[in-house]
Amino acid sequence: MSGFFVPVIYGSVRSDRQGIKAARWVVNELRRRGMDPILIDPMEYQLPMLDRMYKEYAPGTAPALMESLAKTLRAADGFAIVSGEYNHGIPPALKNLMDHYLEEYFWRPAAIVTYSGTRWGGTRAGVQLRATLGEMGMVTIPSMQPIATVQDAFTDDGTPADPKLAEYSARFFEEFVWYMNALKTQRQHGVPY
Repeated sequence: MSGFFVPVIYGSVRSDRQGIKAARWVVNELRRRGMDPILIDPMEYQLPMLDRMYKEYAPGTAPALMESLAKTLRAADGFAIVSGEYNHGIPPALKNLMDHYLEEYFWRPAAIVTYSGTRWGGTRAGVQLRATLGEMGMVTIPSMQPIATVQDAFTDDGTPADPKLAEYSARFFEEFVWYMNALKTQRQHGVPY
């Protein structure tokens, strides 16, 4: 099965953010593999600090951008989460953006891509994301894709500096597609609640 619709949810609003290059790489890789990705950038949505979740608005009364994002998330076959590591944790912009929604994520797989400016590649944020995404009703795939020294890893358009990155990340993307196939099939037969 191909042509899956995949929101790539990116989590930084810093003025000199480097991780956007990694997010663009994920979009490019998914597209190259026949998927239909869309980049969800918190800089574009500018959601306020969480006060009311989308589901807490009466139907038709949520702000237009929030309504638009809810529709996008509901249509997803899976989510690729691209996260930096801020003080060994998840960036606040990512957590805030995602916390505005809940049921829109249910019963879909999530692939975690982490990055940092160091050689550790944001893996500690990835460990925290597993717990958070699970609580939001997503299934995280077994593999994670860390990106070390993100500032040097890509050009601005997401082209890898190391041409072997496609080879190194192949299993990660193959697992993600497998889980999208499996969970889509199961959702078609119904969900537990």
